[in-house]
Amino acid sequence: MGTRVLVVDDNAETVRVISDVLSREGFSVISASNGKECLSKVEAEHPDVIILDVMMPVMNGLKALRALRENPKTRTLPVIVLTVRDHQGDVLAGWMAGADLYIGKPCRVEELVAAVKRVTTAPARA
Repeated sequence: MGTRVLVVDDNAETVRVISDVLSREGFSVISASNGKECLSKVEAEHPDVIILDVMMPVMNGLKALRALRENPKTRTLPVIVLTVRDHQGDVLAGWMAGADLYIGKPCRVEELVAAVKRVTTAPARA
């Protein structure tokens, strides 16, 4: 089984496109539609990396990211924030919440694949 990627986005079409691209690259993809579901899937599925949207119902992505960083079991789990919220303040909020990478939508699929490969082959953070 390849690297397990959890794609978290409330837009089903976005999840489908990202899943198709990553699957073709040999990644195993699971999905969630909001931050609360993300936290449940992390516990149940143990992904190697998360691609996380910010604006979602139930629990937004930054709240989920902060929860992941507060949990000793998930503190070092790589998280790529992928969102339309790409103004300077939004990006800073993502970095402050603990994002490993912050990518604005839309992005090129090659950029996203490279980002996943980068965070899954980088040394673990302290």
